[in-house]
Amino acid sequence: MSLFKRKRTYEVDVGEAIDAWGDTVMRVAHRGMGNVTDAEDIFQTVFMRLFKSKTRIKDEEHLKAWLIRVTINCCYDELRKRRPTSVLHEASAVAEDDESRRPKSSLEKAIDSLCPPIRKTVIHLYYYEGYSTEEIAKITGEKPSTVRSHLHRARNALRISMEGAGDE
Repeated sequence: MSLFKRKRTYEVDVGEAIDAWGDTVMRVAHRGMGNVTDAEDIFQTVFMRLFKSKTRIKDEEHLKAWLIRVTINCCYDELRKRRPTSVLHEASAVAEDDESRRPKSSLEKAIDSLCPPIRKTVIHLYYYEGYSTEEIAKITGEKPSTVRSHLHRARNALRISMEGAGDE
């Protein structure tokens, strides 16, 4: 069954889009935000934007790319809003979330600590979602060479981080 109600108007059935791509949006949001609670808020925002959107979606691959791009943008917007927040607020948010999530592996912790956030996003899209560097470039609005550079730098940072974690 197609996610599209009518091909001429490009209307997307949001419920079917959630069924098809909800897990992907949630994974990208969780990777971007670092906790389940914030990822759930991003998830809701993304699908509300889809519901209200006048964007002409061509096909299911375009829809998936659109959802991932909006998810990444929502994460960045939320993180930008938080920059001036106090350390106490951030610590309490982490403490609340620790109760509801499974322990992260050292690799997941290393990925979450990557800076700038685009490197975390590129690693996630490449290794967890299976996108090529060219596809990631289209989704993120970067040049393919820039995406490859982010991947290279992120891998180096992860290698250094993982070597350091092995010494503990």
